[in-house]
Order: sequence, then C-alpha cells, then structure tokens
Amino acid sequence: MTIIRTPEPAEATGAWAEQYAGDLEALGYVPSHTRVMATNPEAQHAFEALTKALVPSIGLRMYELVTLAAAGAIGSQACRLAHGRKSRTVFDDAQLERIARDFHTADLTELEVAAMEVAERISRDSSAMTREDTLRLRELGLTDRQIVDVVLAAAARNYFSRALHALAVPPDVPPDLPDTLREALVGGPLGGAGRAGAP
Repeated sequence: MTIIRTPEPAEATGAWAEQYAGDLEALGYVPSHTRVMATNPEAQHAFEALTKALVPSIGLRMYELVTLAAAGAIGSQACRLAHGRKSRTVFDDAQLERIARDFHTADLTELEVAAMEVAERISRDSSAMTREDTLRLRELGLTDRQIVDVVLAAAARNYFSRALHALAVPPDVPPDLPDTLREALVGGPLGGAGRAGAP
C-alpha cells in the first residue's frame, strides 16, 4: 500500500479536484494511480501531454499495443489493467484477451508484433538493443517520426509504471472489465484489494 497521503474525491479541492474530475466523469471513481500522481499535477500534465503527442503519428491502436507490451514486460498490473480497458475501444474483447496472453498469436500484423517486441526489449534491457531492433520497424514501413514515437511510447510507459511500483500504488480493476480479460491482462487472479474503489 502506498505511503502517499491523498484526499478522498469528496474532500479534494484545487489541483487535486481538477486531477480527479476527468476520472470521475469517465470512470465514476478515481483510480489509485490518479490519486498518487495528482500529488504533482504539473508532472502529470507533462506526462499526459507527452503521450498525447505520440498518438497522431502512430495511431491509438499502435500506441495501446506498445503500451500493453511495455507494461507486461515491466510487470505492471496497474498499467495493464488501465490500458486493457482503454484498448477495448480498438479491439474486441476476444482479440484483446489473445493479445494479453500472447500477442504473437493474436492475429496482429507483422509490424504490430515487431513494435510490441521492441517495446518489450526497451522495458527489459534497453542497453542490449542494437540498431537492428528499430531498423526492423523501418523495414516494415514506419517513418522515422513513427519509429521515434513507438520508442517514446514504450519509454513513457517505463517511466509511469516504474513510478507506480516505487510508490507501491495498488492496481485498480476497472469494474466493467470482464473477469476473463482481467485474468489475461494480469496473468491470473488479482486479490480483492485491487478492486476499483478499494483503499
């Protein structure tokens, strides 16, 4: 459990209330990661601006795939669950479940699989990467801007997921996420403490 003290939504004022408002409107609750990151709203706004700057070139589908791959390689249940939910806007649940279990056998394009593999390599040991890792993305049709943005998407997920780990932020399970998809995203059952709205 995180040691960071955060106000409850009903008690939030100022910058806290502003940070909470979007999640309350979209989700009906404020996830643990929003509560903790609202401690530094300027940093959170900067992170959101960075991620929003990536989607126009690579598209939401590619962004979410890279994010899921990076979060999986890091072992971030919080980010896998949050972006599993967001990915339901671009994938149906059946394919998303296959992606979560093994993206190599999930009917993705060769480029999408390659981008997810790059995201995994960045997240596991970026110092061991070679030019061939990203050159493969160019061979499969990405522009230089898109290659940079795929890499930035994976690196940004490392920043956010590792911060959540370091601050012991518990994962929240979106209440509208089917159990089979939730289990695929986190690799098995998740304890009750991770349910949305749990302290």
